[in-house]
Amino acid sequence: MERTPSWGIDPVPERLRVLGPLDSGLLWGNLGVSLLVLVAGTYLVPALSLPQALLAIVVGGLIGNTMLGLAGMIGADGRVPSMVLMRAPLGRQGSWLPTVLNAAQCIGWAIFELLIIATAAAALSQEVFGFRGQAAWTILFGGIALALALVGPVDVARKLIRKYVVWAVLASLVYLTWWTLAGDGLGAAFDRPGEGGMSVFAGIDLVVAITVSWIPLVADYSRFGRTRRGTFWGVGVGYLVASVWMWTLGALLFFTRDVTDPAALPVAVAAGGLAAMLALVAVLVDETDEAFANVYSAGVSVQNLAPQLPQRPLLVGVAVAATAGALAIDLLAYESFLILLGSFFVPLFGVLLADWLVAGRRYLEEDVFGAPRVRGGMVAAWVAGFATYQWLHPVGPSWWVDVVELTHPHDLGIGATLPSFVVASALGLAVAAFGGRRL
Repeated sequence: MERTPSWGIDPVPERLRVLGPLDSGLLWGNLGVSLLVLVAGTYLVPALSLPQALLAIVVGGLIGNTMLGLAGMIGADGRVPSMVLMRAPLGRQGSWLPTVLNAAQCIGWAIFELLIIATAAAALSQEVFGFRGQAAWTILFGGIALALALVGPVDVARKLIRKYVVWAVLASLVYLTWWTLAGDGLGAAFDRPGEGGMSVFAGIDLVVAITVSWIPLVADYSRFGRTRRGTFWGVGVGYLVASVWMWTLGALLFFTRDVTDPAALPVAVAAGGLAAMLALVAVLVDETDEAFANVYSAGVSVQNLAPQLPQRPLLVGVAVAATAGALAIDLLAYESFLILLGSFFVPLFGVLLADWLVAGRRYLEEDVFGAPRVRGGMVAAWVAGFATYQWLHPVGPSWWVDVVELTHPHDLGIGATLPSFVVASALGLAVAAFGGRRL
């Protein structure tokens, strides 16, 4: 029988659709436990007051995870990877551009994750043992990410996370929560006014943006879901619970422990004793899930361009490239480029959702593999959504921002994620409805 780890771009058959709501929830819950999300929580304060930040976290989490759950449901419906699914709204060759962009961002974020993990692990080992060994940590966690990718999402969810990882991560989060709340200044934090520089709407937009950054990857895993409804709830609720927890911890850490940097967290936690260090180690190991997901999705995305390439060598190549990049590259120098790539994918989901709705909320195999070469109208709707995003909030390398500044962008104070989604989905609905789903 075919095995799920190396399943390519063909629709997943019923016998291999084995991920139930609990499996999906645990997988996405683990992906939501992230040092990056934890640190992102510190960006909301002190610009916002703590009550305002908590409001932004909850509202943004509900909006973003509804979108993520819908994307997961569409993936379970189509039973193909995310970039193959893009053939339906954009056309067979129209899906090539988002495929290239997604593969590039997945490799980039895999590098970023390995760099964050290795930096944090090196800081912890320096504090405890007196040596950093960052290169060794990078290679170790790069190897773990590759091993998980070769195992495949089904076995990762059902055999590793469900049986072992979830308990260690849950215990570590409970302890880190206690450690955070035991710090100084929590009571005063609730009464402290925001310093300004960010609106609640902008905070909501930030939470939504980080949540929906997973949308280009979600179908790579949800295609193995048993049912559409179960996948929606598993993906949406699983990531919601974990991410809201991490966002909230990040906001609280700013006030109680003055932690605003991933590298500073290990040193601060190490001072809390053995139990605190064990909790942090569990979170660091769990952080490898994000690297695994990016490695796996990069390899699967490339198969949309070249289905004949075997998946396992692709995964090895991606993992080696990501590990080498984490060893050699100062990622902060091109982090802005990764953010620029990310702004393509919110409007991309807008046109996917619009086309899926017009198709009767159901994708058949013919919708994906029998799509026209290029659906120009839907590509234009996608580009319009991207342009809206950049006009409201230019992001990317300095040269790109300088170019966008020539259009006199205007910050409406509501961010760019939701407006770009609305523009792309509204135009996509019009094109799909009046163009007979061929335009």
